Amino acid sequence: MKKHNILKVVLITLLIVVLLTWIFPTATFSTTLSIGERVQMGIFDIFTYFGQSFQYFYQILVYALIVGGFYGVLSKVEAYRKLLDKIVDAFKGREWLFISTVVIAFALLAGGVGLTYLLIFLFPFVISVLLLMGYDKLLATTVAVGSVMVGIMGSLYTTDVNYYINNYLSLGIHDEIFTKIIILVISVIVLLFNVLRYAKKTKVKKVKAEEIKEYIPESTKTKKKVWPLVLVIDLFLLVACLAMFSWASIFGVSFFDTITTKITEFSIGGFPIFGKLLGSTLYSFGNWDMMSVGACLVIATIIIALCYKVKFDDFFSSYGKGVKRALTPAFIMYLIYLVLIIVTYNNFQLTIYDWILNLSKGFNVITTTITAFLSSVFNVELLYSVNSVVPYLTSIVTDTGSYPLIGIIFQTIYGLAMLVAPTSIILMGTLAYLDIPYGKWLKHIWKLFVELLIVLLIIFTIVALL
Repeated sequence: MKKHNILKVVLITLLIVVLLTWIFPTATFSTTLSIGERVQMGIFDIFTYFGQSFQYFYQILVYALIVGGFYGVLSKVEAYRKLLDKIVDAFKGREWLFISTVVIAFALLAGGVGLTYLLIFLFPFVISVLLLMGYDKLLATTVAVGSVMVGIMGSLYTTDVNYYINNYLSLGIHDEIFTKIIILVISVIVLLFNVLRYAKKTKVKKVKAEEIKEYIPESTKTKKKVWPLVLVIDLFLLVACLAMFSWASIFGVSFFDTITTKITEFSIGGFPIFGKLLGSTLYSFGNWDMMSVGACLVIATIIIALCYKVKFDDFFSSYGKGVKRALTPAFIMYLIYLVLIIVTYNNFQLTIYDWILNLSKGFNVITTTITAFLSSVFNVELLYSVNSVVPYLTSIVTDTGSYPLIGIIFQTIYGLAMLVAPTSIILMGTLAYLDIPYGKWLKHIWKLFVELLIVLLIIFTIVALL
């Protein structure tokens, strides 16, 4: 494999985006579309945006490093390898069940409650199990990344979908929920069909130690119990899931806001003891960000180290090694966010969307799908993808009856695009972690991509005709 392949791909993507600023004029939309002049980016402009990329998107980058540190410490915990072996043994001969469980669980967590970036925490664990089972890195990536992306395609109650898309299109929280469920179910089935078929062809009977040693701790015959490790991980996931789901904005549940206020305002002798101990940035469940989750993971890491009596020096050295290993994926994520900064401050993209959308009059499934795909590739995050074009799109498409379908198209195509785009944060970070060349990934995933696209276009057409 060529070294730093993913880094090269992302750098080429950056260069292409910069060149596009030389080719296309800028465009802005308020009440009307205004085409401006070309604002060509220069070398020093790129370096100016470096700081802004970190300023706006540091949370996911820091979280990736914290996850790396966590698994670095686990490499010193013998019970972790014992846990991996137990899972492999439990599913021996029924590996399909483990794969199916992971795909369905990840898809529901990503699509049902929008815990997309949180799931990065589980990627190294799932990948390690699959490698120990005898599967290759491509299968492991497809299971981890693919399940998250099909979850996004069928998102039901996530903040990005229910606030940003619905806000622009004046939709209700339950609009087209049946269609979304159908997309989620069918997408999961298509993914599972492809994954299990590939798994059957590629599974090896005996895993070569040298091929997986970078991702799995050395085998051990320790008698230490695994339940403390499982308990801490489960508690962290439970807290994170409750804390990241937007209870108030989606379901109007104010319980967590109320209880957090009571805890932070509780006073002894007029002194808010818990408010001071926990800090002013303690948010109620439903309002946590990735830094809050990262802080919780650091605490979980320390608890695990104490439970298994990891020495002080070993803790810091292993944590540092884990962070170091996560540096490359985190840096790649940082560069991808730099793409977003460039297209945001040099808004040439609306010029492209204007040309595509005006190939037909009014709403058109194909032109809207193409536009949604391009905006997803350019803008990295669904929020920015929607902001970049939907306000203008609603000025072209005045038939509000098509707005629910437009919302579905942008949501589902974003998830599909992130399965192949060189600007997909989760995909490119995972490929860098596993040292999988981007071209090899595209060669592996293109059939699944085409199948999902065909399914979506059929559903879009049916909904448009109803």
